[in-house]
Amino acid sequence: QVQLVESGGGLVQPGGSLRLSCAASGSIPSINTMAWYRQAPGKQRELVATITSGGRKNYVDSVMGRFTISKDNAKNTLYLHMNSLKPEDTAVYYCKLDFPSVSWGQGTQVTVSS
Repeated sequence: QVQLVESGGGLVQPGGSLRLSCAASGSIPSINTMAWYRQAPGKQRELVATITSGGRKNYVDSVMGRFTISKDNAKNTLYLHMNSLKPEDTAVYYCKLDFPSVSWGQGTQVTVSS
């Protein structure tokens, strides 16, 4: 059974930075896509960034140039480096993978406020 555990969230001032981590355990196929989503209060969960097993990355326009998705295959860990944070980035951030089935972590809270 696949398990995803996010960490690294917290309170940060506008313009600050955070690095989120998602540790994966279980039997995970090497050919996979992992992603970061976020959900703010009263809003739908939105896709933030994806990375394929081949390293191809995609970002939602609102974070492009500020966020970087990466992974360490040896550690089975997904990362999201977030720079120049804005109040509108405030949300619960979730990681997700596609195989062997769609799996979600429990989320980590990111709050950007002065």
